[in-house]
Amino acid sequence: MHPWAHFRNLLVALAFLTPLAAQANPSRPELVIGLSQFPTILHPSIESMIVKAYALGFVHRPITAYDADWKLACLMCTTVPTVENGLAKTKPDGGMTVTFTLPADARWADGQPVTTDDVLFSWNVGKHPQSGVANAGIYRSITAIDTSADKKTFTLHLAKATGTYNVLTDFRVLPAHVEKAAFAEPGEYRKRSQYMAAPTNPGLYNGPYRVTEMVTGSHVTLEPNPHWAGKAPAFSRIVLRTIENTSALQAALLAGQVHMIAGEMGLPLDQAVSLANRLPPGYSAQFKPGLVYEHLDVNPAHPALTDPRVRRALLHGIDRHAISREMFGGKLALADSGISSLEPIYSGAAKRYGYDPRRAAALLDEAGWKQMGPGPRRNAAGQPLVLELGTTAGNHSRELVQQVIQAQLRQIGVEIRPFTEISRTFFADKVTKRAFTGMVLYSWFGTPGQVPRSTLHSGFIPKAENNFSGQNFTGYANPKMDALIDALDAELDPAKRQQLWADLQALYAEDLPALPLFFTTAGFITPDWLKGLRPTGHDAPTSLWVTEWSAEGKVAAQR
Repeated sequence: MHPWAHFRNLLVALAFLTPLAAQANPSRPELVIGLSQFPTILHPSIESMIVKAYALGFVHRPITAYDADWKLACLMCTTVPTVENGLAKTKPDGGMTVTFTLPADARWADGQPVTTDDVLFSWNVGKHPQSGVANAGIYRSITAIDTSADKKTFTLHLAKATGTYNVLTDFRVLPAHVEKAAFAEPGEYRKRSQYMAAPTNPGLYNGPYRVTEMVTGSHVTLEPNPHWAGKAPAFSRIVLRTIENTSALQAALLAGQVHMIAGEMGLPLDQAVSLANRLPPGYSAQFKPGLVYEHLDVNPAHPALTDPRVRRALLHGIDRHAISREMFGGKLALADSGISSLEPIYSGAAKRYGYDPRRAAALLDEAGWKQMGPGPRRNAAGQPLVLELGTTAGNHSRELVQQVIQAQLRQIGVEIRPFTEISRTFFADKVTKRAFTGMVLYSWFGTPGQVPRSTLHSGFIPKAENNFSGQNFTGYANPKMDALIDALDAELDPAKRQQLWADLQALYAEDLPALPLFFTTAGFITPDWLKGLRPTGHDAPTSLWVTEWSAEGKVAAQR
């Protein structure tokens, strides 16, 4: 069946599911949230998964994060340091000092205070070449950390002044009193971390909730942190329930097995729009355009994909406008690179790749992949142009996009062999360990104005020697890109930074280390009694502000 027809005719079968029981404590009810993926590990710095960030938002505070208004806010500090308030200063050697103060009453859920001992430990973990952290760049940019006698104030010494000096979203504070023993052998830290070995240890969490149960592939149960000093959360328990088949996730909502579906990692846009049009009374849908970058990572070691002409041909051969129009009602904004047009740093001058099968065929001819008869193109050695394309199993939308891409690229002589894998192994093995042979389809959730050092700089290619630290999963290495990233990190002048951003986007469009597809829109399906949830549109999940959520109205009669 043609993919479009398959999409139009797909019917969601609703199972007979057991409804949620009425809550024993209606003043502080339970909230069950439906997700389409399960986090492989809850360590704040190891592995990059949107679903992990969402789960951690309830239980662990970053030092700073952008809020729903895209303003930088303190979550584990008292004041955002700036040059204007004197907490950030440039140094004669070109470096910078930036001073933060931890909240005086911040505690881990086992009662131990959050101190600069934790900050120092986290820095040592993050900068170690064998620790396996995802974004090591932020730790390596720090040359020293000074701490105060009360163990609450610390000053970072940065090797170079940078325009993102106060953005410490990825500097995640780890509990030294729990994790230090596991780090005794840095190369084994990923396996021995208590976040992996004992994820219900309360000392791992410093947010309004803590993890009390974690059943792999099924659910994570959260209960209030008894030592949380901030605003008390409204729910006595939150259950994050994973249903990897997104059609079954819809069924679970309509049958009452979950109260809401998270926009960060819930339904693909097409299913969210369809569900929004037939929601029963008492439910609402919010849609938030944002920085979710859907793309195809490529393996440059493949004999075809190593040639940029082939990568350009593939992008010309995919009718992204048709996919957006037919599958998503035209709601998906086409991407030119990893920078969204919603951001002030976006440049419209970068090369754009429209659907052009003739140009795609010409590029493949130039690259030596000729159409010699029926079937895929072949090179001079007779090797066929066959590429694997993998994505997360159970994601209805991605699986359909996968089929459409397969059909479209067949028209230009490229044979696609699709595969799917459950998300926790797809990201832990195929993506993080760069074990895919052709291409993989997934998304990044971006921070406003984030310099893409960890994803595009050659110094952050995950490999066995660095315990798969870094997020440059394509293995992209271009000295020009490295120099642009270094310059962006060091430049403070806004006008000069804008030009550097334009140059970076132009180089990305030329090299295509990944094939840009769309910036998507997140769909949040919530009960009307849930108030205070504000989608952010970027990588700081709504769960970071769970203390602003409240339950009003028919709470005692939850299904």
